[in-house]
Amino acid sequence: MLNEPVDHVHGVGGKLKETLNELGILTIEDLLFYFPFRYDSYEVKPVTELMHDEKATIEGKVVGEPSLAFYGKRKSKLTITLQVEQFAIKAVMFNRAFAKKQIQAGDLITVTGKWDQRRLQITVSNYKKGSADDQEPIQPVYSLKENMTMTKMRKTIKSALDEYGAHVPEILPEKMRSAYKLPTRHEALRQMHYPESRVLLKHARRRFTYEEFLLFQLKMQLLRKLKKEATEGNAQNYDNERLTGFVDSFPFTLTNAQKKSLAEILKDMKSPYRMNRLLQGDVGSGKTAVAAISIFASVTAGKQAALMVPTEILAEQHYESLQELFGDRLNTALLTGSIKGKKRKEILEAVEEGTIDVLIGTHALIQDEVIFNDLGLVIVDEQHRFGVNQRRTLRQKGLHPDVLFMTATPIPRTLAITAFGDMDVSVINEMPAGRKPVETHWAKADMMDRVLGFIQKEIDAGHQAYVICPLIEESDKLDIQNAVDLYHQLQTYYEPAAKVGLMHGRLHSDEKEQVMKEFAANEIQILVSTTVVEVGVNVPNATVMVIYDAERFGLSQLHQLRGRVGRSDKQSYCILLADPKGEIGKERMRIMTETTDGFELSEQDLKLRGPGDFFGKKQSGMPEFKVGDMVHDYRALETARQDAADALESGQFEQDAEWKEIRDTLYNDAGIREELLD
Repeated sequence: MLNEPVDHVHGVGGKLKETLNELGILTIEDLLFYFPFRYDSYEVKPVTELMHDEKATIEGKVVGEPSLAFYGKRKSKLTITLQVEQFAIKAVMFNRAFAKKQIQAGDLITVTGKWDQRRLQITVSNYKKGSADDQEPIQPVYSLKENMTMTKMRKTIKSALDEYGAHVPEILPEKMRSAYKLPTRHEALRQMHYPESRVLLKHARRRFTYEEFLLFQLKMQLLRKLKKEATEGNAQNYDNERLTGFVDSFPFTLTNAQKKSLAEILKDMKSPYRMNRLLQGDVGSGKTAVAAISIFASVTAGKQAALMVPTEILAEQHYESLQELFGDRLNTALLTGSIKGKKRKEILEAVEEGTIDVLIGTHALIQDEVIFNDLGLVIVDEQHRFGVNQRRTLRQKGLHPDVLFMTATPIPRTLAITAFGDMDVSVINEMPAGRKPVETHWAKADMMDRVLGFIQKEIDAGHQAYVICPLIEESDKLDIQNAVDLYHQLQTYYEPAAKVGLMHGRLHSDEKEQVMKEFAANEIQILVSTTVVEVGVNVPNATVMVIYDAERFGLSQLHQLRGRVGRSDKQSYCILLADPKGEIGKERMRIMTETTDGFELSEQDLKLRGPGDFFGKKQSGMPEFKVGDMVHDYRALETARQDAADALESGQFEQDAEWKEIRDTLYNDAGIREELLD
């Protein structure tokens, strides 16, 4: 019944149906669940409870004759004195001269507008004669098309509720509803559209927030479970003795967080199902060591491993550091776009024959010419930089290889369990012993001389510095420092005593490689760069990071940049050059100087920017919720996640009658069917 076209609702004709269809409302159910995006409140409160500069509704008796004054071209100001409780309140209306004829001394009127506590005055946005009791205290406001009125939309939804509201099925199990004191679906639906009070509206919102989150979490976890069962993995029976010997050979001890993540990964690798895990850890937390041990385990199980990274510089760095860790225990090779001719042919042949144990490279690893002998483990670093299709292609190269995604972008737990709901998540939230936190300072533009002097002092001590700019060349749109200009300025200031280098996205990859090699070898002491230096580059001798126009970066990006220094036992510094105009910019600078924990920063960033901006709109993959807000309702999200996991693990979801409605809702979801066929 609810799936019938929207024109089955009384009063919906051809033209209105077209308009509703344009809003995405095709069925009666779509109309019933087309929720308001906000509510106008017309609740009358005592004058003493009104908040200055906020919207208010008051009811009072008109005292004396309203006063009308004209000014400018056709502009008017109507002032009415109202007796409200024991107060004389001035109600001011602009450009509504006609109201003078409608309002007489002694009339009871209700006005809504902006309240001025100091003047005991209200600037009226709308008014009506009579008592506030004659209108609904809270009125829904819907998104509309141009040829639709709010009155018409409210009336249409009311018709749908009256005719079909009783047919809306309850889908939440009774024990959930009573445990969380949630209203029925039918009652919550009515309160969402026609709230009788703030309290009842709050409970209706709570109900639909939980319902949305539970459906989403069930969907994600069901997909994960079904995908696992549908994809037999390659149970990797690694050699525990050799693995322990390899870990014992490390010149450092693993942190507890590294051990915990490693145990989760190794357990997945041993299982008959394919691993699909995200390993997230702050910059410098030791993800590479965990990746190396996982690779070693896979090779002792007679398999090959692949590590895919976004840039050639990073591929080379991983290759060198892994070779150092593996020594002659494993045969490691590097494959990037730069490796051509005979050498490339030899590597490809060795990979196909299985004489190469570990292949490290950029997206060159997913070219058709790369054929593995027996690929057991795929590790993708900075996974959000690769497209879904690239990752899928790499997975398909092996016989269901285990897949581990790694990211140094600390993703708030709230987003990790949502955006990556179909993955298992491991977190390294502990730094290796001996690392000193990077000291972070906020400097204004007029302190530039002191900053330049400080860089000089660090260079004299044999250290190096990064200087980061938001743009490459001058832009008319933004008055911000650019890398090319700054490079020339710093050359003038520091050379010949210290060499200044320049790196940006428009350089050819060979040129970038050359600049980074020179900086890594300390042939360049100061590197001016755009944010291309953000990910993965490791120069332990660099101790200063100066970021120009820092207010233009998000907290997570600032933290990534800060992570380029502090990679040795030397004290390192990050200087944020910023003159933020707005409050959010100032708040970012304050948070950065006080916090070095990437996960805490990412939570703050989420609050300041919202989930869409956190990942970037285009590839966010963030679900759109009608009612729930992942940031503010994160407790409900956590609860729903746990409830979904319990229902699936215990078998209640599949077997219990009270889960039938929610089961049918999910299995009728085209999205689930599509993803399972993928």
